[in-house]
Amino acid sequence: MRLLVGITGTTGVVYGIRLLEALAETPGVETHLVVTPAGERTIAIEASRTVGQVRALAHRAYRCDDIAAAPASGSFPIDGMAIAPCSMKTLSAIANSYADNLLTRAADVTLKERRPLVLLARETPLHAGHIENMLRVARLGGVILPPMPAFYHRPQTVGDIIDHTVGKALDLLHVEHRLFERWQGCDEGR
Repeated sequence: MRLLVGITGTTGVVYGIRLLEALAETPGVETHLVVTPAGERTIAIEASRTVGQVRALAHRAYRCDDIAAAPASGSFPIDGMAIAPCSMKTLSAIANSYADNLLTRAADVTLKERRPLVLLARETPLHAGHIENMLRVARLGGVILPPMPAFYHRPQTVGDIIDHTVGKALDLLHVEHRLFERWQGCDEGR
């Protein structure tokens, strides 16, 4: 399985980093990575790793301005793509087919080839323009997965909350994982 991960410059780069870590632990998954310049800046601000260390989590990393890189073409076979986190700028570009860099071009290709595209859209609160762009992407075939915490699995740490969101992204990319305990129903007597 070959997956493409994108990291943009909105807060929450920990989601992309954790996604890369989880994929690195999954046998048979080859990861490709595109980090935007703003994503590089946000990694420097938020992460306990350098940009180089984050790139090293992937099998192959590309410059965001390398529009001739393999993921820019539909003939480069990938099984899915996730952008974690996905800025509203990147979401807008994808919603409007504005493929001006490798990340947005690869997302556009993912949609046109009918492959899974999962966007961990990160902004709050949302205005109508954000919501309209999310709807456009959903209508094009993408999945909007805002990193909203769930509590049915009784998270004990911030890492547990992050793992739940990353696990939901992995589910949508058809990657097996054990990042969180799945809901088994509730006894009414509880």
